[in-house]
Amino acid sequence: MFAAEPRAETGGGAPPPLIRIRELAKAYRRGEQTVPVLQHIALDVQRGEFVALMGPSGSGKSTLLNLIAGIDKPSAGTIAIGGVDIGTLSEGELADWRAANVGFIFQFYNLMPVLNAFENVELPLLLTGLSAREREARVAAVLGLVSLTDRADHYPNELSGGQQQRVAIARALVTDPLLIVADEPTGDLDRVTGEEVLSLLEQLVRELGKTIVMVTHDPKAAAKAQRIVHLEKGVLVDEVSA
Repeated sequence: MFAAEPRAETGGGAPPPLIRIRELAKAYRRGEQTVPVLQHIALDVQRGEFVALMGPSGSGKSTLLNLIAGIDKPSAGTIAIGGVDIGTLSEGELADWRAANVGFIFQFYNLMPVLNAFENVELPLLLTGLSAREREARVAAVLGLVSLTDRADHYPNELSGGQQQRVAIARALVTDPLLIVADEPTGDLDRVTGEEVLSLLEQLVRELGKTIVMVTHDPKAAAKAQRIVHLEKGVLVDEVSA
């Protein structure tokens, strides 16, 4: 189930990017005003790449992450993921696409307090046609990957912050998505625990070939990525290899 993702070849040349963004723009209405947030964004992310989005508050990095995740729609331009132009999908189609293709990791974990770790991880699978036995096998596999098999029956308030974030990572992985998006995944953790979570994300890329796009304010967290993309005032200003 969690074998490394293949890298498609195109006639012996470079593989096509998993994410291909061209002339992407996003603006919001504020009363009578149109407020631009992103302008002329062009970005490729390859399969199995770990990319960090950085920039000051208001730079548009969270907006770009939401567009990549299919949470929001662009005002102009194209964003294709796995060959699908997600900007052309209806709201229902986009919801189905997200459920099948995107795993989410949030700063504050977003776990359901009335569910134990196993049940929190299982939640995304309840939207699929998998049997109870298949769901159980998948949840057990990802809890093993994040070293929480012995915490499966614990509730969020019985887990440390780092353990809760590992439950959230397991939940993001359980559908075996094309893409994992992470919004400040270490922002609520101490330095040591944050390092452990980042090492786990690196492992997902290295051993499973997962593609991760992460927003962070922390240069040390960004340095764990393979590439850092800087945004400023809604424009991509710099890309560097970490």
